[in-house]
Amino acid sequence: MEDTEIHRYPSAIRGITAATEAMSFDMISEARVGALLATLAASKPGGSILELDTGTGHGTAWLLAGMDAAATLDTVDTDSAVVAVAQRHLGADHRLRFHVMDGAVFLNAAASRQFDLIYADALPGKLSHLDEALSLLRPGGIYVIDDLLPQANWPSGHAPKVPALIQDIEQHDGFTTVRLAWASGLMLVVRRGNPYTS
Repeated sequence: MEDTEIHRYPSAIRGITAATEAMSFDMISEARVGALLATLAASKPGGSILELDTGTGHGTAWLLAGMDAAATLDTVDTDSAVVAVAQRHLGADHRLRFHVMDGAVFLNAAASRQFDLIYADALPGKLSHLDEALSLLRPGGIYVIDDLLPQANWPSGHAPKVPALIQDIEQHDGFTTVRLAWASGLMLVVRRGNPYTS
């Protein structure tokens, strides 16, 4: 089976990709990761979804492509210049709310909320404020991170943080996890409901 061929792209992807390349922004998500995000979003009808790191909207477009009409997506990023690309191509979608702010500030302000799917692609919610992000998952909710395999754009000193992050996540009680050495390297984390007792 060949898994590099993606047969159905969101309509906004071509414009987002062209605008991203024009501004020499190199933090765009891989298409296979996007296809997985769309599939996970489709598993949460009417769901509340959170994306930490909008970027130019590549992952955002994939999430929207999988969501149904009743689902909502909050997407967070500090860089207004790159978010402007996402707003230009996706801003008309009524299911989407942009937050141009620090992810840590958003996570702390959202402490009373619950999400069905969280895609954490920024430092806050991934390499910092992990507990805060995981606390926002409702039972059955899915937390997704990528870029766990070596990436050309990793800054100096980043590589040792990745195995430590994976170990930290796997030590959290109340969650089921799986590592996927596929695409850019992913991890799926699902919050369990009440434990079974016989």
